[in-house]
Amino acid sequence: MNDLMNGPDWSPKSPKILPPPLTCDTHAHLYGPFSRFPINPDNGDGPETSYEQYKRMLDVLGIERSILVQARDYGSIDPVTVDAIERSDGKIRGIAAMPRDVLEKNLEFLISKNFCGIRLSSFSPGAIRLDELERVAPLMKELGWTTLIHLTNIEEILELAPRVRNLSNKILFDHLGRVGGADPINSPSFQTLLALLRETDHCWAKICSWYRLSVLGPPYEDMSPFAQRLIYTRPDRLVWGTNWPHPNSMVAIPNDGTLLDQFMSWAHDETTQQQILVDNPAHLFGFE
Repeated sequence: MNDLMNGPDWSPKSPKILPPPLTCDTHAHLYGPFSRFPINPDNGDGPETSYEQYKRMLDVLGIERSILVQARDYGSIDPVTVDAIERSDGKIRGIAAMPRDVLEKNLEFLISKNFCGIRLSSFSPGAIRLDELERVAPLMKELGWTTLIHLTNIEEILELAPRVRNLSNKILFDHLGRVGGADPINSPSFQTLLALLRETDHCWAKICSWYRLSVLGPPYEDMSPFAQRLIYTRPDRLVWGTNWPHPNSMVAIPNDGTLLDQFMSWAHDETTQQQILVDNPAHLFGFE
């Protein structure tokens, strides 16, 4: 386990059970190296990393595909993400995080660079705000792109759910919808997330970053009921991510191999693992 906010454990452990071929890490960021890709000091909060370090982690864990979510450190166009996509031989795709007008001006460039979605946020600077969800939905539907929803906390889903139900483009809730270890499993907000997955076909959720959402800390048993309930409810509408290199973490960062082991214990049969790690992200992000 690494120290607070100093980046990932740079010696990832091999998982106890290897994931299936073509497994996809659907949530990671890259920062640097700063000598080549200096960050904006007003926005910077990610640990310095490199494509090679990220690729090594993927190789050790047995992960062949990934989705890089644009970091706010680089402003509207993230050269690190673009560089990684270009070097990946089609195995990495990107999620854009930028204001709507900038997105529209750079759309052809993003398409040419293998981006496959956008991120909307209720709090992250630089991303499209949630109040513009309906304005970008037709474009996302036309492109076949996925819309990531980045909430401050899961309570926000109560207001958002009726709006989401009226859409038909692919919606993906980041970080388990931001449910926390202190939240009751039967809370209206978490039950609303489950209902969106159960009752629609265009809503998805991402099992990711539970170590940050836990109250109890390692081994994060307070987060197990939420992950298990999501998997029980709609395994064909879930994806998984590492959140590498774990930016903005106010807790000690566990080894990425340990986190994959915990996920595999939740999705304990091969059929479920194949769905969440391979088939679902292939459909959601266009790897098919």
